[in-house]
Amino acid sequence: MPVCEAPESGGPLALGEAEDRLRCICFKTGPPRTVGVEVEWFVHDLADPYRPVSASRLGEAVARLRTLPLASPLTLEPGGQLELSSPPAASLMECVTTVSADLAAVREVLRSAGLVLTGAGTDPYRPQRDRLLREPRYDAMEAYLDRSGPAGRAMMRDSASVQVCLDAGYEAPGPQGYRRRWRLAHLLGPVLVAAFANSPVLHGRTTGHRSTRQGLWTDLDPLRGLAPDLRRDPRSAWTAHALDTPVMCVRGEGDGPWAVPQGLTLRDWLHSGRPRPVTRADLDYHLTTLFPPVRPRGHLELRMIDAQPGEDGWIVPLAVVTALFDDPGAAEAAYQAVRHLGPPEGAAPPRSALWREAARHGLAAPALHAAALECFALAREALPRLGAAPAVLDAVDAFHERHVGPGRCPADAPLTSMAGTGRTGKDLGI
Repeated sequence: MPVCEAPESGGPLALGEAEDRLRCICFKTGPPRTVGVEVEWFVHDLADPYRPVSASRLGEAVARLRTLPLASPLTLEPGGQLELSSPPAASLMECVTTVSADLAAVREVLRSAGLVLTGAGTDPYRPQRDRLLREPRYDAMEAYLDRSGPAGRAMMRDSASVQVCLDAGYEAPGPQGYRRRWRLAHLLGPVLVAAFANSPVLHGRTTGHRSTRQGLWTDLDPLRGLAPDLRRDPRSAWTAHALDTPVMCVRGEGDGPWAVPQGLTLRDWLHSGRPRPVTRADLDYHLTTLFPPVRPRGHLELRMIDAQPGEDGWIVPLAVVTALFDDPGAAEAAYQAVRHLGPPEGAAPPRSALWREAARHGLAAPALHAAALECFALAREALPRLGAAPAVLDAVDAFHERHVGPGRCPADAPLTSMAGTGRTGKDLGI
């Protein structure tokens, strides 16, 4: 593993120091021991989810939530989505127990305010949301993303996910080595997109995609939503990708606006030192603005899963992914089950044909359905070995019976449900 030699001070970084830091922090290797999850939710009116929730009403509720003794940090996203980010847990069940308790406390406060959490990859009820957070970084982010079209604004305001976080794995080769886990995450990615697709509606209209949210990430901008070159060594590939992706913004002082340069890559900025020298804090912030489907942050952050319906729907992707990565037998069998799916030549995920097919068709795509059947069976067999409680096993079984077995995904239910309501774009004021 490389030794990080980047200075700890806030002084300027040289290109070599930045490269060393990138290689140091992207994959922190060791035995796979911890798991985490980040769950995002839309907040709707409890009595009528089509009724707008004002910024002041949401702000009052969030202020009350911040007084709770939550184990998971709670954040408010630009469009008013709530996110809980679990602390690293020593086991699947520790993670499930911690986040479940936090969510129960959050729901109780929201219910008393006449509000409810909704699990969906895109808001199934409302037209485009206003951006509630008016901070310099979000102003700069929106200005940058607007250059590539409307997907960026919709991503910021109208999307929500379940992100599963896993240790990178061992330095050495093998099923639990970081290189294999990195590759497995990208091979398994379209299967997870398809199985958990839950965003067929955007701004009150069906889109023709089972995972509209994944489509937004695909169209975000030319580079920052893409995976690095999967044919290269992971550390080298990620370092080059980070250096050659344009910076979204240059942070300003105090509360002033942040600059939004045109086409300035991090590598160019390090070379030129303009508009000012790059600091370690600038490098670290740049990494937070890269949105590939799998992001190496020391650990692996799997970002391709839509937020799930129901109070406990998030548990199923967390359990399935953890089983397929952290049980050695399941990890090796899952790799063999999906290795024929890629990595593709040509377009990088999520712009490759299979990822696009997953977002549009879900498990109606035969190759993805076959892979999902095999991977869910492997996960179900492995979960008892990881100490999964009966309730978790029951949830995985129910998801399989309702969705994976017949080749459906959660998006198919909202399509039917909305069709039955008679609500149209005109009803929603758009």
